[in-house]
Amino acid sequence: MIDIHCHLVHGVDDGSRTLEETLLMLEEAKKAGFTDIILTPHYSNYFHIPANEIQEKIEEINTSQNTGINLYHGNEIYISTTLMEDLKTSKTVSLNNGKYVLFELPMNNNPIYIDEVIYSILDEKKIPIIAHPERYSFVQEDPNMLIDYIERGVLFQANYGSILGRYGKKAQETVKKLLTHNMIHFLGSDNHRTNTVYAEMKDSINELEKLLGKEYLKMLSTYNPEKILKNEKFEIEDPEEIKKKTWKFWK
Repeated sequence: MIDIHCHLVHGVDDGSRTLEETLLMLEEAKKAGFTDIILTPHYSNYFHIPANEIQEKIEEINTSQNTGINLYHGNEIYISTTLMEDLKTSKTVSLNNGKYVLFELPMNNNPIYIDEVIYSILDEKKIPIIAHPERYSFVQEDPNMLIDYIERGVLFQANYGSILGRYGKKAQETVKKLLTHNMIHFLGSDNHRTNTVYAEMKDSINELEKLLGKEYLKMLSTYNPEKILKNEKFEIEDPEEIKKKTWKFWK
């Protein structure tokens, strides 16, 4: 499996606090079955460590770890009107420095400038990936809103922990709908601490296999993420509209 979203780089955001903690999380990731991990520290107004400093920390991790996991540089970028400019000036980086750009939205309100940001990414021949849509309140209210974005070239990454209810019941219900209606293209851990998501991967995989089947899960956990590492495009399934339940009443 390939993890495209995690917070294992020590001392740069709200994830790992020390190198020792990072190494413990890598041991958990190895045990869970990950062979490759893209390290994606937050980049935002609160966390804005320059990309070159992040790379130095990744090199430190690489020389200290003994799991054999392949590590790559990336960022989870908080959406802003300067997102593309920050990439161009190397303040932040795309996933494995390729064409795929991982970014997140505010949890409770869809920013009015989201279209502007998406077009700025697409105009540079890059591919936008929005992180954990199942966690956003506005997506929970209307999951079908993702269809328009997918048709415009946006991809979506869900969190492994969502299927277990780690982010609440609404996120759990929403991720099931998105997964079964072709609106999720990658899975990621979004792991921040030891003894959390990586430690629960067996349970997450079991639930996802029941919902999707082994082959479809493999596509989201390995095949599609591999395209990111290779900087290749790939075909996706057409998203399907989620039908609202209708209630019938009999006298």
